[in-house]
Order: sequence, then C-alpha cells, then structure tokens
Amino acid sequence: MSFDFDLSQKAINTIRFLAVDGVQKAKSGHPGAPMGAAPMAYTLWTRFLKHSPSDPAWPDRDRFVLSAGHASMLLYSLLHLTGYDLPLSELQQFRQWGSKTPGHPEFGLTAGVEMTTGPLGQGFATGVGMAIAAHHLAAVFNRPGFEIINHFIYGIVSDGDLMEGVSSEAASLAGHLKLGRLIYLYDDNHISIDGSTSLAFTEDRMARFRAYGWHTQTVADGNDIDAISTAIRAAQAETERPSIIAVRTVIGYGSPNKQNTAGVHGEPLGPDEVLLTKQALGWPTEPTFYIPDDVLVHFRQALELGRQSQAEWQTLFDAYAAGYPDLATELQRRVSGELPADWTADLPGYEPNAKGDATRNVSGAVINALAGRVPELIGGSADLAPSNKTMIKGSPAFQAGSYAGRNFHFGVREHGMGAALNGMLLHGGVRPYGGTFMVFSDYMRPAIRLAALMEIPTIFVFTHDSIGLGEDGPTHQPVEHLAALRAIPHLVTLRPADARETVAAWQVAMTHRGGPIALALTRQNVPTLAGASADPALGVGLGGYVVADWPDGSEGARVILIGTGSELHLAVAARDKLAERGVAARVVSLPSWELFEAQPAEYRAAVLPPEITARVAIEAGISLGWDRYTGPGGVFIGIDRFGASAPYQTVYEKLGLTVDNIVAQALALV
Repeated sequence: MSFDFDLSQKAINTIRFLAVDGVQKAKSGHPGAPMGAAPMAYTLWTRFLKHSPSDPAWPDRDRFVLSAGHASMLLYSLLHLTGYDLPLSELQQFRQWGSKTPGHPEFGLTAGVEMTTGPLGQGFATGVGMAIAAHHLAAVFNRPGFEIINHFIYGIVSDGDLMEGVSSEAASLAGHLKLGRLIYLYDDNHISIDGSTSLAFTEDRMARFRAYGWHTQTVADGNDIDAISTAIRAAQAETERPSIIAVRTVIGYGSPNKQNTAGVHGEPLGPDEVLLTKQALGWPTEPTFYIPDDVLVHFRQALELGRQSQAEWQTLFDAYAAGYPDLATELQRRVSGELPADWTADLPGYEPNAKGDATRNVSGAVINALAGRVPELIGGSADLAPSNKTMIKGSPAFQAGSYAGRNFHFGVREHGMGAALNGMLLHGGVRPYGGTFMVFSDYMRPAIRLAALMEIPTIFVFTHDSIGLGEDGPTHQPVEHLAALRAIPHLVTLRPADARETVAAWQVAMTHRGGPIALALTRQNVPTLAGASADPALGVGLGGYVVADWPDGSEGARVILIGTGSELHLAVAARDKLAERGVAARVVSLPSWELFEAQPAEYRAAVLPPEITARVAIEAGISLGWDRYTGPGGVFIGIDRFGASAPYQTVYEKLGLTVDNIVAQALALV
C-alpha cells in the first residue's frame, strides 16, 4: 500500500470523525478512544494487518481483536473503509435496533469482527487463546518450506483491560507459553470513566508485563505513525515472547475542550464541540460521515492486497497438498469444523452396575476415546487435571517448544482459561475443552456468558457438581450453580446421571452448535442404571426421557419422579418402594432443561403428561426454576441452603436427599 504523510493524516482524521459523527448521531457512545487510537489503528491496518476483506474467514488471516470494545466505532470505521461488507448506512445506524453496528462489536453479526468484546479484559484473554491455537496448528501442520499457518494475533487493549483480573491471568499464561504470535497495542491514555487512572492504577504496567515474560516497548507520541510502525516491526521480529506496545495517546484528540478528560470517554462530544473539533483539525463541518475520495481509494487497496495475499497462500497450500496430501486434507477438515466419520467408534459401553462409577471418571474415559479419533480435541484444566480427569493419555503438554501437545496446564486461572478456550475455538481448527470444579464456574462466568452470546460451542467440564464431594464442605459444594448456569441463554447444561448418560452427553457436546456446553459431573460413584440410554438420540440429546415407566397393568394412583445427575438413581429406587405401597411411579431423567425445552410440545407432554400433577423432583441444588416441572401439584426435594462438611452419604441423609424422603413426599401427594 502506498503512503504519503498528508494522505495518512487525512485517513486518520477520517477514522476519527466517522466515530465522532456516529456517536453524535446515536447520542450515545464512546468517541474519545477512537479519536486517540486512530493513528495506531490506521498504522496497523494499512501497513501490517494481513487480511482479505472479500473473504473474512480466510484461515491464514491475521486476527484483530478490539479488546477496548467501547471504541467500537473505530473498528466499524476500519471495516467499512477497507471494504468489508459493512456499508456506510450501517455506521449511520450506530447503536440502533437491528443494525450491524451495536454499541460493542459482536461476533457473527458484523463481517470482520473476530469476537464479541465489551466486558473489559475478555478480548485480551480471548486473544491469548487465539494465539495458542495458531501456535498449535503451526506445530502440527507446518513443514519446511510450507508455513501454511503463519499469522499474528493483534489487539488494541485499554487501561480498563489491563486493570481487569482476567487479563493478568491471561498475560501470565501467555508469557509462560512464550506466544510470539501475539502483539497488543496498549491505548495508554491515562483516562477512565472516573477520571485520571492515577486515582487507582499507578503501577509500572510495562514492568509488570516484563515480569510476565512479555516483550515491551513504549511509543511516546500516539500520533507518530512511523514510531508505531517501528515498534510493530520489532514486535513481529520477537518470536519467543508475546509483545505489548504502550502507545501514549490523548483520549478525544483534537477536541479543544474535552480531550484528555473523562468527559470524552463515555458520551458524545455534543454539537458545539463536534463543530469546534472539526475546525481544530481542519475537517469539513459538513456533510457528516464525510469520506474524502482519495482516502477511500487509499483504504480500499486492502481489497486487492488481501486477494493477492490469499492467492499467494493458496498457491503455497496447493503445493503443500501435493507434497503432504494427508496433512492438507486433515487441515481442511479441521478448519471446516466437520468431525471425522468414525469419531464415535471407540466410545466405551457400560452395563448396569449397582456400584457404578463417578461420572467424572467416565468423562475422562470418553475424552481419551474421542482423542484417538478426533485429533483436534485439545484441552486441560485449571490445575485440577487429576480431579477433573481431563488429561489425554499419551500426549505431551502444550508448552513452549512443544506446541503440538494437546494437554493444557492453565494453572489456577479459571477465568483466563474460560476466555482462552473461547479464543481457541474462535480461531478455528481445534475443539477445546477445559475443566475445573463446578463451584468455580463463578470465577469464569463472564467467559461462559460471552461464549453463549457468541453462540460458540466451547465445552466446559465441571466436576464435583454437588454436596456429593463431601468433606471439603460448603465452600466447595455448589448448590446455586446449576440454576445460575441454566439462567444463561444459549448455554446447554448437561447433568448426566450415570456412565451411559455421560457417554451420550459427550456426544451431544461434540455435535452441538449454537452455544457452549457445560457438563456437570460427579465426584462420587453413581450406579449405572438399566433404563439409562447411551444413545443421545434416545435420551440425553432430547433433554429428558423416561428411564422407568409405570409398571405394566398398574392402576390407581400415579406419580412422576424427576431426577438429574447423581439423584436419578434415588428416584429409581423410590419407584420400587412406591410399587410396594400400591403407587405406580414413572421415573424421568432430565439432564438438560435447555434441550428438553427445545423438543416439540407433543414430546414434552408425552414425557411429563400434564394430567399427572403428582410430581416429585429431586436435585442436589436450589429449587429456583423447578416449579416449571413440578407444577402447582408437585414438590421439589433439594437444597435451599449451603451444604456441610461430612462424608457425602451423611450430607445427603441430613439434608433429606434420600429414597425414604422421596417415597414420603410422593405418598403425601397421592
């Protein structure tokens, strides 16, 4: 791309005033960051970023993450100017209903947006996951002379991003892993909503990142595009450390009365200040959303440059496919997201067994059965692999110098792990999962929620899912967490009851699209039930199904017993005792509310006939939400309190999660 100083300055001001006009028209938004960060964004996008606006999904493109998502008009302006499918009319509908330019960038809505950002720190940490995936795929597929995977992950991060704890978790991990493909530009403008960052954020940020193991640089003047270019080139040359470049910018640059103040952070400039700012920077006051013709031609060179870069890569890939046909076919399959034809061939089978096994153990067996057939399956744990059973046997750990490894040691960084998993999935070519205790889903909830918002199928493995973990006590016993996870739209929570359902749950997780999956697994053994189904199409995949029906020929009183997870076998045992008392009971397993609600009304009514109002539901969690299944005539046996420290059998008994209590409650109803 050709450059001259005057045209570059005009292009930078075009970005600034598209943002100013968009925020002003919407009467809502954050104009200050785009105004200050426009020079570094321009430099990156026109001099370094490898992308193809006509094909935003090109596999070897550089990824760009605007972690400072409040500056979304910066990204929208760049996407429009460089030729992505984002017409100017969409910029003029910033933050309006149905537009492709919402208040923060959203993945899947706007071409060229690599991830949904807004909650600060998430973009930073998710970008680390993208870099992990890039390093892994390069190690697996690149061959001498054929760097098929050869791209960077860039991002613009803010003071707020660096304040959030998740970015510290992710930065520590990235430094340890020596992710040289990761380059962040830090919009060091010293202003947050409350005012100067000196109010709360005074450590030496670059010293902190050096301690993490990052390559650090500082650019003193955020308008010096040559200095920014020099810093980016140096970051690209650093292959064994992630890089962060602190660029000292002026928030709201050019605004005579508001630049370098908190007032320009989260509200429009106002009509008078817009006029003064345009005059101060020599910009036409009319029309709004003005793009000079020569500026548009300059930016739109990205279309042809992108096509050339992609064509060069395709030529290289064709030669690679000729020399390494199996690798090329495998890479194409992985990028497409298609599973191998025989991916279920080695899944274990389980016969009815009164002793059974912990579903976390079965999950570990399934992971290893899948791993042999699905090489893109990679994952790990937040320092709990022996408990979560997440290790892939026979594979090394993913570490610096061993990027082909499939086992991840995320450390005690649940939130950073969750965001990194999202980044690995968004990058493509891998199918990540990550494990921790279910109680720590609280620590990673923002990443889970963001996966749900993006509707990406990240797999979260939560073990120790109830009071069944026993002696560790209420600090580690999740009681409200199932309800909390079920409250997140687009998240499918699966709580399998036994070994068979766990096998089915993993099959559902591997094939599910449209949102993340949370597996809730037991620490304690649970019986393998005769009526449980390992076929997802007949059981878990439906969300709910009949495990044991009313006895043949039974007449008189009928009751429905509903259970999930480790409580289902209690319902099955209660059914037998009720039969001795002349009461016929149907047992329904309900491992996933979300999947059950997605079934046709006729199916749901067949499983839970509305005319049978005598219903008892049992789950080792709070009652919130269960009234939808128990109805006005039923009862719920659960735990509307915290747990206790004792052997798990004692905790279950003391809190009333017993066969005898289920029988008593059912008899009281009929």
